[in-house]
Amino acid sequence: MTATATEVSVITAEELLKHWQGHRGLTRKVIEAFPENQLFTFSVGGMRPFSELAWEFIGMAVPVVDGVATGKWVEFDKAKKPATKEELLSLWDQQTTQLNEKFSKIPPHRFSETDKAFGQWEGSGIKTIQYAIDNEIHHRGQGYVYLRALGIEPPHFWER
Repeated sequence: MTATATEVSVITAEELLKHWQGHRGLTRKVIEAFPENQLFTFSVGGMRPFSELAWEFIGMAVPVVDGVATGKWVEFDKAKKPATKEELLSLWDQQTTQLNEKFSKIPPHRFSETDKAFGQWEGSGIKTIQYAIDNEIHHRGQGYVYLRALGIEPPHFWER
């Protein structure tokens, strides 16, 4: 009997979290590479400064994991916006720990169940998590452009 694509498990939840955390580690290096004043002000072509992009990732990561785990989609409290690189990195690190703690609490069936995340994005739990990862990768590319425009060599993308 030949297995179909739907019958083959390609990646475990633990491997998915490791993959995501690898990307988050690289994004952290991008944040670190920015000079403090440029992190919050520099942009190219009217795009948002990288601090705003990192804030977007922070606003998605833990709420996505909580939503996939519980089916309750609670927006991140954006009132506590970091004003310094140190504050941004501290919050980033707190979320890294929270992701490690919370991801393992996602019941296996929730990866395939369909929800409407934050009332906007309909898809399975795995697709919502993949969206959060893809969004971070996409916007991290902007950070690479910004760093190069500032004359700063960005971290190697493969060093996750």
